[in-house]
Amino acid sequence: MEKIAIPSWKKYFSYIFPIKIESSSSVYNPLLVVNLTKGRLQLLTENAIYSYDDLYDNFDAAFSQLNISDVKEVLVLGLGLGSIPYLLEKKYRLQTNITAIEIDEEIIHLASKYSLHRLNNHIDCVCADAEIFLESTDEKFDLICMDVFEDESIPSQFLSSDFLEMIRERLNPNGIFLFNHLATTGADKDIAKKYFVDVFTKSFRNASIIPTNHNFILLQDSSRLKVLI
Repeated sequence: MEKIAIPSWKKYFSYIFPIKIESSSSVYNPLLVVNLTKGRLQLLTENAIYSYDDLYDNFDAAFSQLNISDVKEVLVLGLGLGSIPYLLEKKYRLQTNITAIEIDEEIIHLASKYSLHRLNNHIDCVCADAEIFLESTDEKFDLICMDVFEDESIPSQFLSSDFLEMIRERLNPNGIFLFNHLATTGADKDIAKKYFVDVFTKSFRNASIIPTNHNFILLQDSSRLKVLI
């Protein structure tokens, strides 16, 4: 697999204006763009940011409020360019084993080409549907991050109570489950809150919502928060 290192001069100019590194497409994403912005790698679709190194604010906001020092085994559903593994290693200094599930082979290719080789933690990338993976594995995890989108939408199968029950079965005792849900507009927030009350809390009774700048991160167990909300 080709591994690309970004030259320093491009990083410098990316603080002035975004620099397009590569664009491609796939069956699942008609447009995928790798940008260098503020010295960080971004993965963009036509309508959404799939990855942004340590400026992937939604999960950064969640991690900063959680007790995650004991996390060793991590499952990431939806890879992007690997912002979640990047944050855990580079900002939160965790030594972990990461299993990353991504249905789009082209995204795995781009992540491997530009981003994952910057990390030391072991990352096992699996090209698969997240639901099918959960049905087929017996592994358990300390941290599961749900970050699956089709542009700005979460596929409906990942919003079901059956999916949440599979997540529950894959969590270790005292594990953490974080679910990234769109909450950009007032309408988005209403939809997210309704899902939280009507579905999420039925599977996880001690759940909380962690508000971020753009989305809600749904947390299955509020006892893992540093300060209970």
